[in-house]
Formats: sequence, structure tokens, C-alpha cells
Amino acid sequence: MNSPIVDKPIQQQTEHLIEIILQNPNVKAILEGNPFPNNDNWYLEAGCICQSAWNLLSGKDITEGIKDYDLVYYDAGDISKESEEKELKRVREVFSSLPIEIDVVNEARVHLWFEEDFGKKIDQLKSCEDAINGWPTTATAVAVNKVKGKINVYAPYGLNDLFGMVVRPNKPSVIKWVYEKKIEKWTDKWPDLKVIPWEQI
Repeated sequence: MNSPIVDKPIQQQTEHLIEIILQNPNVKAILEGNPFPNNDNWYLEAGCICQSAWNLLSGKDITEGIKDYDLVYYDAGDISKESEEKELKRVREVFSSLPIEIDVVNEARVHLWFEEDFGKKIDQLKSCEDAINGWPTTATAVAVNKVKGKINVYAPYGLNDLFGMVVRPNKPSVIKWVYEKKIEKWTDKWPDLKVIPWEQI
């Protein structure tokens, strides 16, 4: 079922998305918990954001089927794995009372492991926003943070696909097998999703 917010002005869509995600108690707690007090370039991203909306559009509980809550930050000053693991441990301790799995990634070091995991060499990303621009689908290329008391939404491809429950490959950034793997997983949980085949883009 499409949301009536599809094709509305982006500011109206953004405000609606914020209203939705704040109904997810885990998202709300993370945003209010200031996970990176010394770094403004961070986001709560992708799955837990769009899937909260998909759940409401599908008549499900807002937290249903959301496997984990992914946080990204950017620190080019220390791209060691040890530093990233330290941040992961710290953030998980901050939110240890939440009944969820939290993952943390420093986008400044993604280029160090991306080729081994996905078979494609990439340059060092320049920011969290640079990373989000290359995420696999347009609907999930969306992230939120709360900096200086204000909730911000970054959605480089807009929010029509998210609210329309449309899964579209973000070419040329996405790898075909990665896209198809996500389709298989998501359509099992949200059968109302409208999938755009790889070949049609």
C-alpha cells in the first residue's frame, strides 16, 4: 500500500518520516541518546529507517522484522579496526538497555575491506554522506541524525521510493548480487514491496 505522502514536497515528506521513525522506540532512544557526542558526522541509517515506514504501511508493528540498527560515523583521523571496535563497544554499552542489535561502522575505513567482501575496489569515502550516496537501493539510501537538538534527514534520492515501497537498484553504485540478495530478504518480510528488476534500470 502506497503512502499518500508519495509525490508530496520533500519537506513535507521529511517531516512525515521523522514522525514515523519517532514512533519506533529504539530509533527514538538512539537519536535522543547522542551516540557520538564528539563527532557531528554520524547517522542512524538505512534498514531501521525505511523498514519502520514499511512496517507502518504494511500494518505491522513498527519494530517487526528489523534485524539490527546500524550507526555510521566518519573519522579519517583514525581508520584502524581497533578504533572502530572501541566505538562499537562504547555505543553498545550506551544503549545496552535496548532489546536490539547495534552495529557501528567508520565510513572512513570502508575502502580497506570493501573489495574483499564485495569484489569491487573503491576509493576512500569522503564523508558519511558520500557513503550513503552509494548505498544499494534508492529507498534505503536514507539516514537520520540529531545534532544540536535538531533531527536531520539525508536522502539523496528523495523519499518517494521509500513511501511508495519501491525497491530500485542504485546504479552504478550497487553490485548486482548484493541487490538481488537484499530483494530476496526484504520481499519475504514485506511482500507488498514493488521490486524494480536489475535489468530494467
